[in-house]
Amino acid sequence: MKKKLSGILFIFCFPVVQSVFAGTEIPGLLTEYPEVHSEIPDTFNGYFQPSQTFSRSRTWIVAGTTLGLYPLSMAWLYTQWYRDYPQTTFHFFNDNNEWEQMDKVGHMWDAYNIAKPLGKSFRWSGHDGKKSALYGAGIAFLYQTTIEVLDAFSAEWGFSTGDLICNTSGVGLYLFQELGWKEQRMVLKYSFHRTQYADYRPDLLGKSLPENILKDYNGLTYWLCINPRSFLSNSSTFPAWLSIGLGYGAQGMTGGISNPSVVNGKPIPDFERYRQFYLSLDLDLSRVHFKSRFLTSVARVINIIHLPAPTVEFSRGRKTVFHPLYF
Repeated sequence: MKKKLSGILFIFCFPVVQSVFAGTEIPGLLTEYPEVHSEIPDTFNGYFQPSQTFSRSRTWIVAGTTLGLYPLSMAWLYTQWYRDYPQTTFHFFNDNNEWEQMDKVGHMWDAYNIAKPLGKSFRWSGHDGKKSALYGAGIAFLYQTTIEVLDAFSAEWGFSTGDLICNTSGVGLYLFQELGWKEQRMVLKYSFHRTQYADYRPDLLGKSLPENILKDYNGLTYWLCINPRSFLSNSSTFPAWLSIGLGYGAQGMTGGISNPSVVNGKPIPDFERYRQFYLSLDLDLSRVHFKSRFLTSVARVINIIHLPAPTVEFSRGRKTVFHPLYF
C-alpha cells in the first residue's frame, strides 16, 4: 500500500504538468522565457504542440519536472513509511499471496501510468518516438525499482521479486505498444467504490474516502481497456472513443493473506475472500478532442480512470451479475 501512495503522487502530479505543456495556455510564459519565442513557428499555441526538432529548453523543462518530483516523492515516502521502522541488511520478501494479488496488478498500473506521460513529454521536447518511449519507460522502471530497494533495507518489508516482475510488465506494456504501434491501443485504468470492510479495519483500510481510495483494495478495480477502432482500417465506422474494458478486483479482504477473526478485542465477521472479473464498456478520453485545449488536457489527465459504465461481473462459484453502472 505504501508504494501506491508514492506512485499516486508521481502519477497524478506529472500528467498534470505534462498535459499543461501538451495543450493548455499559460499566460505570461513568453515573458518569463523569451528564449523560446524562436521555437514558435506560427502562433503562441504552437509552443504547446510537440516540437518537430530537438528542443533544449523543452528538454530542460521535462528533466527539471522529473528530477523535482522524483526526490520529492521519495523523501515524502521515506518520512511516511520508512523513518519509524528499523533498518536491516538487503533481503528479499515474498508477498505474492497478499490481497489476492490486487497489489501486484497495482504495480503494473503504477509503472504503466508513470511511463506513458513521461514518454509524451519527451516527445513534446522534440525527441523521436523511440527515444521518448525508452526514456519514459526507463525512468518509470527506475522510480519503481527505487521503492523496491528501500523495501529491501527495511526490517518491516523486503525486496519483492513479484513486485519487480509486475513493474516490468507495466513498463513493458507501454513500451511494446509505443515501439510496435506508435500508440497505446490498450491502456491500464482503475476505478473505486467504498465498501463495508473499511469499517471493520479503518487503521488498515482507511478512515476517510481519500484513505479508502489508497488503502482499501476491496473497492478498487483495475482495468485493461482495449480500443477496437485502433485495430481496424481507417475506413471503419466504429467509434474511436469507445473501448472494451476487462477488469479485475477482489472482495472480502480485511487482512493481507487471511482475515483475522478479532482485531483490538472486537470480533470481525467471517467474510469470504473471492476474486472478481469484469467486462465493460469504456470511454477513451484520449481520443476525444474538444474545441477547448483546457478540456482536452483535463480529459487526458482523467483518462487513467474507468468512468461508470454498464458492466458484467463474473466470480467463480457465484452468479453472473449485471451492473447498469459500475465504478
